[in-house]
Amino acid sequence: MRWTSRIRFVFLAPAVIWVLAFTIFPLGYSLYLAFYKIEQKVEITRYKEPRLDDQGQPVLDSKGNPRMKNVVVKNQVSTSTFVGGTNFKRLFNDPQLFEAVKVTATFVFVAVPLELAFGFLLALLFNRHIFGRPVLRATMILPIFATPLAIGYTFFTIFYEEGGPLGWTGIPFLSDPNWALFSVILVDIWQWTPFCFLVILAALQGVPDELYEAARVDGAGPWQLFTNVLVPVLQPTIIIVLLLRLAEALKLFDIPFAMTGGGPGVATQPYSLLAFRTGLRFFDLGYASAMAYGLLVVTMIIVILFFRRLRETYD
Repeated sequence: MRWTSRIRFVFLAPAVIWVLAFTIFPLGYSLYLAFYKIEQKVEITRYKEPRLDDQGQPVLDSKGNPRMKNVVVKNQVSTSTFVGGTNFKRLFNDPQLFEAVKVTATFVFVAVPLELAFGFLLALLFNRHIFGRPVLRATMILPIFATPLAIGYTFFTIFYEEGGPLGWTGIPFLSDPNWALFSVILVDIWQWTPFCFLVILAALQGVPDELYEAARVDGAGPWQLFTNVLVPVLQPTIIIVLLLRLAEALKLFDIPFAMTGGGPGVATQPYSLLAFRTGLRFFDLGYASAMAYGLLVVTMIIVILFFRRLRETYD
């Protein structure tokens, strides 16, 4: 009996270790880095040593002295200096960060509502009995299973202006700042609309037919059915989908990284891509960690507000 009561810890241990190793520790360590200025320096050491021949013996000059050669050794050294909240203060005075926030906000406020709207309309369509519905439905959700990085490189090829499939249009999909951001948004809509469609369709198919029949008996038309029956019933599902898409959209990285590299200029450089470059290309790990925690705080605030609103609605 004692063994059976303890065996649950054996099964829970892998999950606990996984969470500690890949969630809690990185969060704690990145918070630690956010209070430090991390610098990568190259220390150069020069010294002289005798030249050696093929047998490993010193090479002598005409006077019998060993010939010397200069040796340069480069060592990369990482230094950390405690700076308190300086990295967090930099967040409010960084023009590049403001541009990244602008790109991310534009993406979120354009892509996410369109994905929800298209997903909802497609769910309404596929909730009807149409010819080939199983095949069409399976085809619709295929983009969800594609890797975002692979999708980015694929659409980079499609939008490539010199020899790409759409090059004949003459539209600067990747070289014009406005068109480049439009292209990134379009690709994200193409990938994630099926996700919204799939979840909302599942919720639609769970709505009992009695609700529709009761509304029709009361004289409700198509618009009243939509606003007074479907929307209230699907509101929790819509909010959950919205939260999931908001969380994903706020940390947008893969598609602009593969398609445009954040360019032209910084026209498509979102917040996460800027943090990546700051930390792993410019090796300013402390400031990059502060940027990551800034995004985490904003995301948590949005999620808390949405859940509070949902709780107030149904309490």
